[in-house]
Amino acid sequence: MNLETWAPIAALTGLCAAAAWLDLTQRRIPNWLCGVTLIAGLALATTTGGFTGLGSHALHAALALVGGMALYALGGLGGGDAKFYAAAASWFGLGQATLLLVYVALSGLVLLIVWFVYRRIRRIPMRQKSADPMDGLPYGIAIAAGTVATVLM
Repeated sequence: MNLETWAPIAALTGLCAAAAWLDLTQRRIPNWLCGVTLIAGLALATTTGGFTGLGSHALHAALALVGGMALYALGGLGGGDAKFYAAAASWFGLGQATLLLVYVALSGLVLLIVWFVYRRIRRIPMRQKSADPMDGLPYGIAIAAGTVATVLM
């Protein structure tokens, strides 16, 4: 593989690593990071697939944002997580939407198991309601891991 192949993968991996780290340490994924990820994904789609590629990637991102915001409204996902998932979706055409969703869901399952074990070891009740945002599950880690897994497959 050449630089043209690996450079976008490295860029996406770096963006995902930043999102995962910020979600783990601050429990937020900043809008600027979501914006950079979205713009880079759509720019790559345009350069590799022209306007057809751009349309497919933009539609995937839009559908992902609608789904993520619906989950946010129901309390199942954070706003930053929803926006970052949509930005990550911009790196993949609509034909890869299911694959991305499956890899993010599987990563989320692994994250949930690790989080459960961590809380059990630290003796933190699973149903503990807390005003502390650091007590929540940093799902941005699962989004980042699933996105990197998708791009590598």
